[in-house]
Amino acid sequence: MKIMVLNGPNLGRLDIRDSSIYGKMDFAQLSAMITTEGQRLGFVTDIRQTNSESEMIEWLHEAADSAVPVIINPAAFTHYSYAIRDAADMLKAPLIEVHLSNTMAREEFRHTSVISGVASGTIAGFGPASYTLALSALSGLLKK
Repeated sequence: MKIMVLNGPNLGRLDIRDSSIYGKMDFAQLSAMITTEGQRLGFVTDIRQTNSESEMIEWLHEAADSAVPVIINPAAFTHYSYAIRDAADMLKAPLIEVHLSNTMAREEFRHTSVISGVASGTIAGFGPASYTLALSALSGLLKK
């Protein structure tokens, strides 16, 4: 089964971000880990990263039109993009929100997610394992 793993702004630059928050993997390593775990669970992972809000919306429309499940790390869009939230709300398949860091343990503005209310669930704070946990959760949701 095909799934989309969508990543928002600055995630393509993990290798130069604060490793105490975002870990030590670069985006290519993170993508490889997601692909390997996805294959183990029977998924074909379509992994994408953008710094563009409009591109993220188009990808969510594509997923909605195709009933493709989505794992999304909206990054900074999490806290304010009602346009991405509205696009995510159109999905017909499960949506899991992920974050590398525990957003609730960070700055107060990061405590609000406009995406969580339309997601099947949220996984945060486990570094790169947040994605593998999301893949496992998605597998469980799709078996129901």
